[in-house]
Amino acid sequence: MARRLISSGSTFEAQIGYSRAVVVGDWIFVSGTTGFDYSKMTISEGVVEQAEQCMKNIESALRQADASLKDVVRVHYILPNAAEFEATWPILRKYLGDVRPAATMICAGLADPRMRIEIEVTALKEKA
Repeated sequence: MARRLISSGSTFEAQIGYSRAVVVGDWIFVSGTTGFDYSKMTISEGVVEQAEQCMKNIESALRQADASLKDVVRVHYILPNAAEFEATWPILRKYLGDVRPAATMICAGLADPRMRIEIEVTALKEKA
């Protein structure tokens, strides 16, 4: 089965050795995605703004894979501070509220102290 790699253009991908997303058949595996605006390599301070940018970054990767947020079947939310999770719910509901994928929230440290949330999704393209 063919495997296609998708890049966001982030310098992290080349430096660390990963892809923003990997497409295998109808499956799309989107790497943990942070609130960086990869075109500028900047990140907002607030967790809510970061959650919004995470979802925009994920949406872009899915679009490059000929998929959309409607195809998301699994999501992992990773936050260093679990108490901040509830503040992100309106943003998460905005993007995934109708999709309602299986979800897990994990409290763990992230690679950069500026990062307040990281989101990873798995999607399965719906057959036409």
